Amino acid sequence: MTLTAEAPTTGTSTAAHTAARKRRKRSESLAGYAFLSPWLLGFVLLTAGPMIASLYLAFTNYNLFAPPEWIGLENFTRLFSDPNYQQAWKVTLTYVVLGTPIKLLAALAVAMLLNNAFSGKGFYRSSFYAPSLIGASVSIAIVWKAMFIDNGIVDQVQQFFGFQAGGWVGDPSRTMPMLILLTVWQFGAPMVIFLAGLKQIPSELYEAASVDGAGASRKFLKITLPMLSPVIFFNLLLEMIHAFQIFASAFIISNGTGGPARSTLFYTLYLYFRGFQDFQMGYASAMAWILVIVVGALAAVFFWSSKRWVHYSGEGK
Repeated sequence: MTLTAEAPTTGTSTAAHTAARKRRKRSESLAGYAFLSPWLLGFVLLTAGPMIASLYLAFTNYNLFAPPEWIGLENFTRLFSDPNYQQAWKVTLTYVVLGTPIKLLAALAVAMLLNNAFSGKGFYRSSFYAPSLIGASVSIAIVWKAMFIDNGIVDQVQQFFGFQAGGWVGDPSRTMPMLILLTVWQFGAPMVIFLAGLKQIPSELYEAASVDGAGASRKFLKITLPMLSPVIFFNLLLEMIHAFQIFASAFIISNGTGGPARSTLFYTLYLYFRGFQDFQMGYASAMAWILVIVVGALAAVFFWSSKRWVHYSGEGK
């Protein structure tokens, strides 16, 4: 009798407890979404919304002064017959292929030097990192241009050592090396990441290699590079994406023309010309989406290839 009487009470209590738990879970979810709402609103209005709009505009003829007119794939087909578009890809890919590895090599070399114990190490770390804090700003591009113009400090130094006089800014064969030097000079950010990765390599590995008679080069190839491969992958991917986005320095140094002789006509600069000088926003949107697809495809290739050369601690390989 007692068991029969208590059974409904127990069932009711369990159901009430379940309902209360669901209400509590629902209120926690609502609170979470409330805290996330500023970010979600910003993402929809400032990122996802403009991306969807630009994807639509890529298939239209739109000049900012009239409603967009649907033209299908015409913008994309025009790209392949545009000589300036081809030149923009040539300049940009040259910058990415040359500038990115040189910058990372410089960052890794300095990080390995700073990883050693010596006095004043903190000062040197801060000094090497300082240029990265400024970034690719307009002020740095103006200073860099002043250094490499005719009778600038670089021209005066090369004349002092007996080299041919003349600035680099007006020489189409020297503008790319000048811009690569600018990006290499700002190697502080990847250097700090390399330095953090070097600190994580156990010193016992180097000690065991020394006992086995391994030299400095063998330690670097067999210990440092494999253990540092995740950091190398991260820096390589990040710097590759940044290299495709170069704009401010090329715009300032070329006076907004992409010259001399289209030697600084980078992809983003030509996109700016089409969109905000010629007001061909549909054409510029198509260019933007092609860039997104190319960078995304390269990133996918990086992740696919990383299975072959990136080694994480704890793997059984």
